[in-house]
Amino acid sequence: MSSHSAFAEAADALADSVLGALSGTGGAVQLAPYVDDAPDTLAALAAVRVLGANVFSPHLLAGHPLTAQDAAVVVKAFDAFPPSDAPEEAAVARRDHATAVLLARLSGDDSLSAVVPAPADDAGPGPAADWSGWSVRMAQLAPLATLGLDGPVHEAARRGALSLSRGVSRSILRRDFPTAVRLVRWLAWLRHEGVELPLDPDIAAEHVRLVGGPGPRAALDLAIARHFLEQRPGTAPKEAAHT
Repeated sequence: MSSHSAFAEAADALADSVLGALSGTGGAVQLAPYVDDAPDTLAALAAVRVLGANVFSPHLLAGHPLTAQDAAVVVKAFDAFPPSDAPEEAAVARRDHATAVLLARLSGDDSLSAVVPAPADDAGPGPAADWSGWSVRMAQLAPLATLGLDGPVHEAARRGALSLSRGVSRSILRRDFPTAVRLVRWLAWLRHEGVELPLDPDIAAEHVRLVGGPGPRAALDLAIARHFLEQRPGTAPKEAAHT
């Protein structure tokens, strides 16, 4: 099995575990035992890096505590796979920074702050003039659509509700369901924030669930979207971390 295949399988397995913890069908996510018991430690650490901020979903949305051992695994994953500062990987840098911010917020461990500095505010997505390209970039940043974060990407999402809705429709028509799921997650987050939307995210989420055949990572995005859709709008924490 190639490294890429092993990493993908490990990421799917971890996504299943996170999804189970978030939905209540499984126990709490335990990153340390997951890595310790994995047949391929490097693939398990790669999975933690791939899921990034999404590994914190049960802690942010379901109130599960984050243990010091699990927090240490996140740091270890960054040691094994250091972040890149290549300009073409700006979206990855923002996702990495979100992971670092949430790790510090949930555990008090800010050791990643020096490894993953905050991106400049002007590096975030701008006004959605090119709505199709912009919506693809926002799909890449879907892990930021969660509780406890706010910043230029989130401000862009608030300004770009119409473009995100167009992106969902375009992705569904193109049968690009992974992109559609990630954009539905942004719409769900926006409705939770009290933003008026031109597209009903409940209908879009159900349509993608029925016809998209999502894998574990897409299923996790849908579950996070469902969490926001089932909550009363405007209940996000007042002191979201800037990212």
